[in-house]
Amino acid sequence: MSSTRVALITGTSTGIGLATAVQAARAGFTTVATLRDPARADRLREAAAEAGVELDIRPLDVTDAASVRAAFEGVLADYGRLDVLVNNAGAGHVGTIEQEPVSAVRATMEVNFFGVVETTKAAMPALRASGGRVLTVTSIGGAVGQPFNEAYCAAKFAVEGMMESLAPVAAAQGVTVSVIEPGAVATEFVSNIGVDERLFAEAGPYAESLRKYIANVSNSFEGAQTADEVAAVILAAMTADTPAFRIQTSKQAEEFTGLKFADRDGSAVQRLTTGWLA
Repeated sequence: MSSTRVALITGTSTGIGLATAVQAARAGFTTVATLRDPARADRLREAAAEAGVELDIRPLDVTDAASVRAAFEGVLADYGRLDVLVNNAGAGHVGTIEQEPVSAVRATMEVNFFGVVETTKAAMPALRASGGRVLTVTSIGGAVGQPFNEAYCAAKFAVEGMMESLAPVAAAQGVTVSVIEPGAVATEFVSNIGVDERLFAEAGPYAESLRKYIANVSNSFEGAQTADEVAAVILAAMTADTPAFRIQTSKQAEEFTGLKFADRDGSAVQRLTTGWLA
């Protein structure tokens, strides 16, 4: 059995996952950095080399139950323990329900919600044995529904609901559960969503509102956090004695989610988000 704490992090090819893997390894964790496509690990390896740390890089596709099972079985076979699971893998999605094929909504739920279900379920026996913790990167979109993000926010709401429900059950078994809520982060996440002129051309009656929403989002990224800044918050949750259940990664994220939790009838959020399209 490994004598150091073992952390498994999903979605580490770029952005928050990559930065978290490097910072966790630097902090002394045996870090299993997983990603769907091993061919995309070059940047991860380069970042580890620059930081002077070692990562155990392994394939894990959160939408493939067999891949999830193999990854966790491999970690336990090699290290004999698991202390932290960081659910970071996810994918953005822009669209509105009238124009969405249901298959696109299902695919968004699959990676952002059911993938978290698969990995958390697989990790729980080992985390019960170690008194470990589950940290799940959600989003401010897991607290506040946002225009043209119906499927994405639905998935993130679902993750937060699951984790909020699981937290006391897991705590009774010695496992800590937290969600991490970033706001705007300067990573490739947004560019990977696929916002281009074709999206606007296909938006029909929603085109003008969509353009206004995208312009608003683009402006919000001017003061975005870096992936390293978000990773530092995740690392603090990995090492704290008693991390909070809900952790925002910036002042902006705190204020945005705070609006929702103080908004009993939903009118304050609706005024804000409707204004994004005006």
